Amino acid sequence: MRFGVDIPFVHHLGFELVLFDGGHSQIDYLPRPEHLNSFGVTHGGACMTLLDVTMAVAARSVDKDMGVVTIEMKTTFMQACRGRLESRGRLMHRTGSMAFAEGTIYDAEGRACAHAVGTFKYVKRPGAAQADATPA
Repeated sequence: MRFGVDIPFVHHLGFELVLFDGGHSQIDYLPRPEHLNSFGVTHGGACMTLLDVTMAVAARSVDKDMGVVTIEMKTTFMQACRGRLESRGRLMHRTGSMAFAEGTIYDAEGRACAHAVGTFKYVKRPGAAQADATPA
């Protein structure tokens, strides 16, 4: 499954899109050694990126032609994120221009490790804006 757009940082981290439909998302992630912190667990910044992308994908899943940009995000770390991770997102509410989403990271044993809520703004992709300006 593909994200619908090229996101170099997501490719660099190795995120795997599993679900992208109906206000829901799932991204699997096997952190590499360079993604760990000094305690040998997934770095908080990598976890926050995973949650940000998971929520953004959930928001985009109801209108896959639109992009989203993060307006605000709050993350709670409940325990260390170890090993292979699964992040699930859900679009909680949508207006014409804004999305409100949540996401949770689970470890290989199914334990919740981190949770986030975020606000996203829907934006037209650059190619879409140019297409709108092209005369028929």
